Order: sequence, then C-alpha cells, then structure tokens
Amino acid sequence: MNLRATHTDDASEHVSTAVLDAAIRPRYFLTFLRDILIIIVIALLVSWFVKTYVVRSFFIPSGSMQNTLQVHDRILVNEIAINRSTLNRGDIVVFQDPGGWLDGAPGTEPTLIEQALEVAGLTASDSGNHLIKRIIGLPGDHVVCCNDLGQIAVNGTPLDEPYIREPDRPSSSQPFDVEVPEDSLWVMGDNRNSSSDSRANVSSPGKGFVPIQDVVGKAFLVVWPIAHIRLIG
Repeated sequence: MNLRATHTDDASEHVSTAVLDAAIRPRYFLTFLRDILIIIVIALLVSWFVKTYVVRSFFIPSGSMQNTLQVHDRILVNEIAINRSTLNRGDIVVFQDPGGWLDGAPGTEPTLIEQALEVAGLTASDSGNHLIKRIIGLPGDHVVCCNDLGQIAVNGTPLDEPYIREPDRPSSSQPFDVEVPEDSLWVMGDNRNSSSDSRANVSSPGKGFVPIQDVVGKAFLVVWPIAHIRLIG
C-alpha cells in the first residue's frame, strides 16, 4: 500500500509541475518580448541622437569634388558644434541647398544600403537636398579670382590649393570679386571645371553665399567603398 501511494504521489507531482510550467512559460515569453521592445526603442533613440547631433552619412552623387571625393563614395560628416568658430578655410562641408542650387537636379532611388542606413538613423530621406563643397571664403573675407597663375586670393593672399583637380587651372573661367557676409561662406568644388558652386549661383537668392545655419557638418571620413576608406582633410 505504501508503495502504491508513493507512485500516486509522484504522478501527482509530475502533473503539478507540468501545469506550473505551462502557466509560467507565457510569462517568460512576455518578459522576453518586453525586453526586446525596450532594446529596440533604446537603439532607435540612440540612432536618432547620433544622426541629429553627432555623425551622419552622405552619398557623393557627382564628380564636383574629384579627386578628393569620388562618385559613389559614402562619407561620414561630423555634426558636433557647427558654427563660425569651428569652421575653417579648406574644410569640406555638407550643407542644405541655400535655394536654387539644385533646381532640376535628377533624383535617385535609394539603394538597399542607403535604406538600411536611413533605418539606423545615420542618413535621411532628405540627403538629396544637400551639397558638399570646400570652404574658400569665411565670414568677412574678400575673395577674388584669379591672378595670372589662376590662383584665388583671399584678403590679398593667393591660396595654395593642392587639392584642385588637374588640369583645372585657372581655377575659374568666370572671374569674381566678392565680400563674404558675416553669417555666410563662399564654397567651391575641387573639380573646378565641373562644379556648380558659389560661382555658378551668384544669380540665386543667396547670391552664391551659403548661410552658416545651413551647414550640416564637416566631412571627416570616407567609409565606402572599402578601397577608398580614409580620413578627409
């Protein structure tokens, strides 16, 4: 009799354990699902913060910055503390269209990589509304083109520009003599014979100047393709 009672007790214990496991399992699943959702939310918030305040990815669609940047290069842009005191002559900057610079420019469908970067928060659907050029004139500068050697002079001093794509001298077939407003920049592409930059937009509303408030950040790294990976500047 005792032996039978023991078997009965063991069976009851197994049944109770199975019932308990069945009751606990959904709770573990819900806890796991909650933790996954929390991780996703935190990741999205971090990505948004990084894209908005730290670094952002951009795609080079044209040859206006050759040979410094090649067509289809993917670059990273430092967005931290962009203001007059942090910008220097020679910096390569990404900026929003000041108005009229990109009229009629053909749009392109984002690639799978670009879509993934957008989801991650490292790029955005409005990237096609931005341009990338090199700072030539800072606020208050007097910029003149060109001397007999094809050099641009800033405040009376000719610039040494080893980054210009050769044979692109003289730097411009269109002479200019401008005073850069206190809140703006004068920018040009390194591929001077194939760059729609400040020179080509003097008839736009901003007269070819780029407001500093439109600058997104400074390019600092080529990240794609692999063969082109390097620091910029």
